[in-house]
Amino acid sequence: MNRTTQSLIAVVVALGAVTGFAAFSGPDGTADDGTRTAARQPVERTSLLCPVPSASDLAETSYTAFTPKASGAESKGTAELLPVSRALTDAAKQEDNKNAKPFLTQKAPGTPVGGEKSGAEAPALIGTATGPFAPGWSVQQTTTYAAGSGRGVQGTHCTAPDTDFWFPGASTDKERSDYIHLTNPDDSAAVVDVELFGPNGEVTSPVGDSIQVQPHSSVPVLLSTLADKAYTNLTMHVVVRSGRVAAAVQSSDEKLGGDWLPAAADPAGSLVLPGIPKDATSVRLVAYAPGSDDADVKIQLVSATGTITPAGHETLHVKSGMTAAADLGDVTKGEAGSLLLTPTEKAVPVVAALRVTRGKGAKQETAFIPATSPVGTRATVADNRAKGSTLSLVAPGKSAKVKVTASAGTEGGSPATKAYTVKGGTTLDIKDPPVPSGLKGAYALTVEQVSGGEVYGSRMLELPEDGIPMFTVQTLPDDRGSVAVPEAERDLAVLQK
Repeated sequence: MNRTTQSLIAVVVALGAVTGFAAFSGPDGTADDGTRTAARQPVERTSLLCPVPSASDLAETSYTAFTPKASGAESKGTAELLPVSRALTDAAKQEDNKNAKPFLTQKAPGTPVGGEKSGAEAPALIGTATGPFAPGWSVQQTTTYAAGSGRGVQGTHCTAPDTDFWFPGASTDKERSDYIHLTNPDDSAAVVDVELFGPNGEVTSPVGDSIQVQPHSSVPVLLSTLADKAYTNLTMHVVVRSGRVAAAVQSSDEKLGGDWLPAAADPAGSLVLPGIPKDATSVRLVAYAPGSDDADVKIQLVSATGTITPAGHETLHVKSGMTAAADLGDVTKGEAGSLLLTPTEKAVPVVAALRVTRGKGAKQETAFIPATSPVGTRATVADNRAKGSTLSLVAPGKSAKVKVTASAGTEGGSPATKAYTVKGGTTLDIKDPPVPSGLKGAYALTVEQVSGGEVYGSRMLELPEDGIPMFTVQTLPDDRGSVAVPEAERDLAVLQK
């Protein structure tokens, strides 16, 4: 084997260990000829980005970072959050250690760490975890607003940088202020296109093309500046031409509060949107078909007792390249549930998200639930409090067994674990998930699949104030804490061609 081939193998294996995405497979999902087996190994490095939480002096923001503890993980590593503008190159760090001082540093896997920022001081953050801190590292950002536009609770997972994002459920309505936050963690500038799609197709806007995001910086873009008029329901597509960014939409409403709208799962023929609260007073479904074919999807509510079809909303027709919406009202009827979208006949990929409202009159609050991927092997959500966390798990197919672990608290406490069975075709609403004994501070919840069919999940955090049901919802996709690393034992001359 020559040096070129050896170098190529080293790069491929390193990429798999760092990103958690690499695996060799053929079109049918079987191992390619170049590999014999693909053992799963923990990722060695994880990067997460947190957007600027607020420009309001009335905001209070908390951060919680956590890595599930793994048995046998003894290698050294670090996990820290830095302001993006201070995430300097190694040379710059050596030159100015003050600028490289972390905002938050995690001490050990299995124990979360928390930090707070007041008012408009909180910057965008870049987080890096290595060694035993990397597999499943999760950072939660939670902001509370006492008053003003968007008042309420706005929470989001800090996310990994990528190059392609879908946001059904965005808006340029007159009462909404939606910003897309683009954060660049790298040493070179990123070039980003922001595309908007309304009920009649693409919204033409040259301003959305070639947006420059400078190195180690975050750029907020007000969506109404990219549209020719007000649109109640939009789908936004963020495409990175050069480099990579993290992207999230911050939505504020003058009357209904606000929250972060995370990117939805990739387009698919069937989608799951888990965890609609039982007391939801209004639920709006927004969907978009990015391909060349129209999509007809069946709408089903997966409740605690089974799957039902909402009266008057049996299906939704989504025209190609156009955004469709359906106001489902109080679809849960006092029983928590999840929305399941499936093709009526031909499977056509769509993206979708829900806007959920709780409360009435002047005391309303909203949150978003995008379509998400399964819990998979393991998923984690940080920043749970002694009260106010509700875990929602749905098994749209076969029944499944899961294990839910509450970590220690940021300031003390001992982990607790409980097993649950999610019956096929139902949503399990866990109002009182496990809480660490002797809890002090915030803690993390980790869901692990034990057996059975696919499970999807979300966590609702409630922080009511002055009669307003302030809340935020985060979905629970697989944490991608491990990667398939193939054993390349045969001659890889094919790679040289």
